Amino acid sequence: MKAIVVTDQAAGTAGVTLVERPEPRPAINDVVVEIHASGFTSGELTWPSTWTDRLDRDRTPSIPGQELAGVVTALGYGTTGLSVGQRVFGLTDSYRDGGLAEYVTIEGRNLAPLPGDVDFTVGASLPMPGLTAWQGLFEHGRLQAGQRVLVHGAAGSVGSMVAQLAREFGAYVIGTGRAADRQKALDFGAMEFVDLENDALEDVGDVDLVFDVIGGDIQKRSACLVRAGGTLVTIAGPPEARPADGLAIDFVVEADRAQLGEIVQRVRDGRLRTNIGTVATLDDAVAAFNPAERISGQTIIRVRP
Repeated sequence: MKAIVVTDQAAGTAGVTLVERPEPRPAINDVVVEIHASGFTSGELTWPSTWTDRLDRDRTPSIPGQELAGVVTALGYGTTGLSVGQRVFGLTDSYRDGGLAEYVTIEGRNLAPLPGDVDFTVGASLPMPGLTAWQGLFEHGRLQAGQRVLVHGAAGSVGSMVAQLAREFGAYVIGTGRAADRQKALDFGAMEFVDLENDALEDVGDVDLVFDVIGGDIQKRSACLVRAGGTLVTIAGPPEARPADGLAIDFVVEADRAQLGEIVQRVRDGRLRTNIGTVATLDDAVAAFNPAERISGQTIIRVRP
């Protein structure tokens, strides 16, 4: 089968290559999925799990692409809840090969049914930003209606999901980003926008929840805005700053079938929109991962027409 692999961590996306690999076989509790579309974020190339296994042994050449959508073609022994021919989408284990290939083996529990009226490209764009937003807001951030939420990177793939879900839940959403992202952030649900290059972040005032995707100085300044009892949630690594009288939580997204179901239902009924920046074929994926200009939104690889 065709697959995208990485072998050189120092090379970044420039080290991504398209090769032939053996088709995978399912282990216990696995399924084989014929990939129709897969999502990719360059951040995967900074994760230790892309390069080494859980015992810190080299696992290259590895196939990235944690997000995927496709059709189940085989079931491993003991797999329940899914059937051959079923449309599915989900999130692979980051220590295993991902979806930038024609086929992948994945634990059945990491997949959810993909309704027939949701395109595979849309399905592949949902797991990472959708689950990250859901878990950050509701599990770790304990969001309540009426709260003020500061969403960094509100025009990005994760931030736009956070803004939409938070607003649907009854929060007042303040988005941040670059000046060029203002209208896109507002379109995705932010009620105010802060240009981090030109506006004063501190003018936002107190907030109940910060959803941080940036880290560094922005995270430190944001921690000072969290009111007593509030929370700073980040996916940018261990917090460098904490609210004076609140919580700072960093987390790694996890696959969750029930949450994927909640997310895709919102897409079906129009409450949630995806944020796709580029769609390319598997043959053109290497070029898509090395764009000549900044792309706002997710990069999705359409493996099959």
